[in-house]
Amino acid sequence: MAAPRKDNVKELITEALEKLMISKSFAEISTSEIASEAGISKGTLYYHFKSKDSMLLYIMDKYLDEQWQEFIDWTSNAAKDTSLPRLVMYVLQRDTNEIDMRIHFIFEAVSGNDQLKEMLNARYRKFASLIAEKISERAISEDSDLDPEYIAWLLLVISDGLLLQKHLGNKDIDIERFIADTKKVAELFAK
Repeated sequence: MAAPRKDNVKELITEALEKLMISKSFAEISTSEIASEAGISKGTLYYHFKSKDSMLLYIMDKYLDEQWQEFIDWTSNAAKDTSLPRLVMYVLQRDTNEIDMRIHFIFEAVSGNDQLKEMLNARYRKFASLIAEKISERAISEDSDLDPEYIAWLLLVISDGLLLQKHLGNKDIDIERFIADTKKVAELFAK
C-alpha cells in the first residue's frame, strides 16, 4: 500500500530546512536530515529540488519576496506615518528583527556560493532602488543635497551591520537605541 499523499511538499521541505538552520549552518545539514525532518523520502526531496543549494535559493527568494511585499504594503498604507524618519526606522527595525535566515544567506554568499551571491546582490540592488524611490516620494529638506540612492544604500549597509552585531550577541551596542538615534538623524533631513 502506498504512503498517504502529502500536499505542499515543497513547503514541507523548506520548512524542515529552515527549522534545521536554527541550530546548524547550512553546510552542516544533509539532505537526509532535511528529508527526515520533512517526513519524506530523499527521492521525493530530489523530485522537488535538484540540490540542497536550490532549496536555499528557493527559501531566499520566498523570504525576500515577502520582505519586498511587506515594504510595499507599509509604504502604501495611508493610515500609517511613513515619513522619511519613520521609513528609516522601519527599514532598520524590519531588517534587524529577523536574524535567522538572512544571516544564512549572507554567510553562504560570502562563503563561495556564487549563484546565491549573484541573486543576493541583485536583490540588494532591487531593494536599494525601491527604498530610494520611496525616499524620493518623501519630503527631504531643500538645503539637503543627500541623494536618495545613497540613503537607501546607507540603510541597507547599516541594517546588515546591526544584523551581524545582533547575531554576534554584542552587548556593547543597544540596537533599539541605535535605530532610534538614526531616526533622529533622519529627522534633520526631513522637511
